[in-house]
Amino acid sequence: MVSTLFKWGSFVKLSHTVFALPFALASMVVAARETKGWPGARIFLLVLVAMVCARTCAMAFNRIVDRKFDALNPRTKKRPLITGEISLASAVALCGLSAAGFVAAAWGLNPLCFKLSPVALFFVCFYSLTKRFTDFTHVWLGLALALAPLGAWLAVEGQFNWLPEVAGQTGLGALRFGAFVPLTLALAVTLWLIGFDIIYATQDFEFDRQHGLHSLVVRWGPMNALSIAFLAHLFMWAALALFGALCAFRLAYWIGLTLILGLLLLEHFIARRRRDPVSINVAFFKLNGVISCIFLAVTVSEVVFPWFRLRWY
Repeated sequence: MVSTLFKWGSFVKLSHTVFALPFALASMVVAARETKGWPGARIFLLVLVAMVCARTCAMAFNRIVDRKFDALNPRTKKRPLITGEISLASAVALCGLSAAGFVAAAWGLNPLCFKLSPVALFFVCFYSLTKRFTDFTHVWLGLALALAPLGAWLAVEGQFNWLPEVAGQTGLGALRFGAFVPLTLALAVTLWLIGFDIIYATQDFEFDRQHGLHSLVVRWGPMNALSIAFLAHLFMWAALALFGALCAFRLAYWIGLTLILGLLLLEHFIARRRRDPVSINVAFFKLNGVISCIFLAVTVSEVVFPWFRLRWY
């Protein structure tokens, strides 16, 4: 049983859920602070199910449509669908069941989430085809991942409030900025994804160029593309700073943001100085996993422990 679970987890890269899930949970917590004070267990579980199902559907779809290229690429030719550990029929079934699970979770949340669920599935799945016709495939993936905080916000509020209003019972003494809060977080996630997906794509520069696949790494070369990735991460950090300001966060959040900046700089140092697969994996997965977890931790601490909001000025 453990072997089977590991095989399927490896097939859809379940560990990579650490990228989007913390941002979705952070968005959910902040949205609940603005309306109800804390998300209920039902909303939390449904958001969790929706996140896992959407990501599983997207990864299964990716493995299915890319199996021809995966079989030719030395880096990916040992994936379960290529080696035969998982059959094509099983992969298609997993993709379909995951999509159904996502729609069901969205239905359980609220009518708007249910109506938008097909749109979300289109975005997260269609990314896998973009490398065939556009160099900006990283941007599409960033937009797909940015749906996580937007969806989690809608799961709590059930709508987007576009007009700012004065915070009343929350006692924050600040404005509620409504939809601008999750949109700012979504922008940060988009820029973050663009940056580290470019880093990840440097591994396949030669293969993609030889087989007619598109990316900014192929278009501009690895070093120029890494410069764009660095700029994307700088703007991502600025968007996170704006998010903290809109939420009236104080000391804990800014300490976390300082740590995140240090990790981003380390990520790009590794990506530029050491191009081997092990180092790219550290820069791509481990550091970014820590970044998302730090962001979730400091955001939750600001919401749960408002008495710890010591002024830093």
